[in-house]
Amino acid sequence: MYALSNFVRPKGDPTIIRSGPGSLTSTDRLARALGWFSIGVGAIELLAPHRVTRALGMRGREGLVRVYGLREISSGVMSLSVDKKAGLWSRVAGDGMDIATLLPELRISNPRKGNVALALLMVGGIMVLDYIGAQDAAAQQRRGRGNLRLYNNRSGFPKGLEASKGLARQLPQGAAMGAS
Repeated sequence: MYALSNFVRPKGDPTIIRSGPGSLTSTDRLARALGWFSIGVGAIELLAPHRVTRALGMRGREGLVRVYGLREISSGVMSLSVDKKAGLWSRVAGDGMDIATLLPELRISNPRKGNVALALLMVGGIMVLDYIGAQDAAAQQRRGRGNLRLYNNRSGFPKGLEASKGLARQLPQGAAMGAS
């Protein structure tokens, strides 16, 4: 990658020997992966609800699956945004809704109860990742605040306000206006 970067740089620009460490933390990478995963699952639920309901033996609940798809997409977008903590917590809540919707479908009369059990297992595993990511994002946000610094005792003048008074009157005529 360094060779490609150096190949397209104009002559005279310094060459890149190697890049430094990335600024993304493991929490950022997890949030990004879960965000894109959520958008993908949401797109499937939104665009192909009949296939989802057929696979789970839930015919007639296509509208609910579409609403869940919109929820997944919005949670994914939030997970990719600056406020990834809200996106990850919304994913955890959505996983709870998914589990609550899937559990009644484990009934004996459902010919697709094996698919429902597999879906429950997958949602549970993803929920663990969502929860870990949400906890880490919350901790990362708390650490980032730090102590507030107060600058109410500073004037912005390096030698103090008193030393700066009247200096503009001492400049040669025209220098104050930027003329040379």
